[in-house]
Amino acid sequence: MSTDSWESIAAEAQKHRDASIDRLQPPLPGLPATADLPLDVTSIPAAVLTPQEVAITEASPEHVLQKLAGQEWSAVDVASAFLRRAGLAQQLVNCITELTPERALARAKECDDYLKTHGKPMGPLHGLPISVKEMVGMKGLDLNAGFCGWWGTVAEEDAWLLDSLWDAGCVFYARTTQPQTLMHLETSSNLYGVTVNPYNRNLTSGGSSGGEGALLGIKGSCLGIGTDIGGSIRSPAANNGVYGLRPTANRLPLGGLSASMEGAEHIMPVIGPMSTSLAGIDIFMHAALAKKPWLRSPSLVPLPWTPPATLASTPGKPIKVGVLWDDGIVKPHLPILRALQETVAKLQTAGNSQFEFVDWTPYKHDEAWEIIASLYFADGGAEESAAIASSGEPWRPLSRWIIPDNPHVKNLSIAELWALTNRRDAYRAQYAQVWNDTASGVDATTGDLLGAVDVILCPVGPGAAPPLDCARYWGYTSQWNLLDYPALVFPVGKVDQQRDAKDGSYQPRNEQDLYNHELYDPKVYENAPISLQLVGRRFEDEKVVGVCRAMEAVLKTAL
Repeated sequence: MSTDSWESIAAEAQKHRDASIDRLQPPLPGLPATADLPLDVTSIPAAVLTPQEVAITEASPEHVLQKLAGQEWSAVDVASAFLRRAGLAQQLVNCITELTPERALARAKECDDYLKTHGKPMGPLHGLPISVKEMVGMKGLDLNAGFCGWWGTVAEEDAWLLDSLWDAGCVFYARTTQPQTLMHLETSSNLYGVTVNPYNRNLTSGGSSGGEGALLGIKGSCLGIGTDIGGSIRSPAANNGVYGLRPTANRLPLGGLSASMEGAEHIMPVIGPMSTSLAGIDIFMHAALAKKPWLRSPSLVPLPWTPPATLASTPGKPIKVGVLWDDGIVKPHLPILRALQETVAKLQTAGNSQFEFVDWTPYKHDEAWEIIASLYFADGGAEESAAIASSGEPWRPLSRWIIPDNPHVKNLSIAELWALTNRRDAYRAQYAQVWNDTASGVDATTGDLLGAVDVILCPVGPGAAPPLDCARYWGYTSQWNLLDYPALVFPVGKVDQQRDAKDGSYQPRNEQDLYNHELYDPKVYENAPISLQLVGRRFEDEKVVGVCRAMEAVLKTAL
C-alpha cells in the first residue's frame, strides 16, 4: 500500500503532466478558464495556432505522410505542430497524461536526417506522429492502468506493438488518459479527473480509450492507439466522430501493456488503431503487421494485412449487409436510428445495386451480456479492488457500477470458470450458425457460403456520447468482444435538436431500456457526433475496412 495519500499522488501526476506541456516552445497561448469555455471547443485550436500548424494538424494521416515523403513538410515541424495542438487539447478537454517533446523532436530530426541522407522515407510511417493510450508501455515512463496506487511504476521497455510502429518510422509524442480500472465506457480517474467531449463538454469522450478519442476529435492527433475489451476503442471513436477498429484477437501483440488480470484469456483484450480517416486504419494495420510480430509473440496468428479493397466484394455480386436496428434489449435513441435509416437509404439509392440489405435479428444478446459480464472479473474483482485500496482512492461511479454493483461478478471456482468458458464457446457456435443460415447454399467445390451476409451494420451504442457517469449499457459493443468479431466504427453525422425530438410515447421494455430512454434530451445531446459500426466474422478485419471504404465512396456521392 502506498504511504502517500491518493490526493498527493494525483497532484504529483498532474504536476508532471503540466510540466511536460510547459516545455513546449514557443509557449502555448493562454485560454479562458474552464467555466468560460463554450460547449463545443473544436474550433479553438485553429483560432490560436499558426496557419501552418493548423494545416498540418487538420490533415489526414495519409496526407501528412505524403507531405513528409515529398519534403514539403519536415518531420520536426509536423511533430511540433501536433505537440502544440495536443497541449491545447489538454487545456480544453483534459485528455493528456504527458507529452514527450524532447523525445518526439529528436526522433523527428532523425527522420528528417534519414530522408536527406538516403533520399527515401525511413518507412511507411516516416515522421508520422502517433498518440498512445497510457496503459501501452513506453520505456522509462509511467505505467499505472488508471490506479493512483500504481502511479510511479515505470515501464522497462516499449510495448511490442510500439516497436513495430517505430521500425516503420513513426514519432511518439503524446500519452492519453484512461479511466480507473480501464473498465468504463467513459474516461474518469482520480489521477487526472474527467476527460470530456470536444463537441459538447457536458458529454463523455467515451472510454476506456477516451483520451485518444478526445485528442483525435479535436485534431491533436491524426492516428492513435487504443485498446478494447468491451468497446474501449469503439465507444470513444464513436463519441468523437473518428474511426476505430477492434481487430480480431491475436492479430496485434499485447506485450508491454499494463492492466489488472493479466493472463486471463476467457475474454481477450485487443489493441488497435483510432484515426481521423479510414485510410489511417489501413496504414496502421499494414505497418503493424509488416514486421511479422507473430515471430516474437507466438500467440499471434501469422496473418499479414491484405489490402482491404481486394476483399470488399466479388465482381457482379452485391455486398450483403445485415442491419441490426436494435438488439432487442435497449432501443437506441432517435438520432442513432435516424442515422442508420438514412445511411441505408442513401446506399440503396446511390449504390447502383452494390449493396443488398437484409434485417439482422439479434440472437440472445441478453445472454451474451450475462456470459461476458460473468467472465470479465473471474476473481470477483479482487485485483481491481486491491489496486483501488492500495492508495485509499475512492471508487469512481462507473467502476462501482461494473464491479461491486454488478450482479454477475463473483469469485469463480475453476469448475465455474470452465463451465462459463464452455457456455461462451457454445454461444459462439450458435451465433456462427445464425450467420451461416443467412446463406442460400454452399459451393460444392470451395465450401464457401453462397449469398450469406458479408457484414453487419449496427449502432455503436444506445445513443450518442452520454452525459458523464451515465455510460451504463455496453451491449452494442461487448457483444462482438464475446464473439471475437472485428468491428469498425465510422462517423455519419451529428445529433440535430430540430430533427431528433424525443419520443414521449415510447414504453421502455425493462430497467436498462428505461434508464437509457430517460437519458435522452435533444438539448443535452446537441452537436454530439453520430457513428455506426460494421462487424465481420473472425479474421475478416480487412473485409470490414474494405466494405466501409466502398460504403463511404457511395455516401460521398449521395450527399
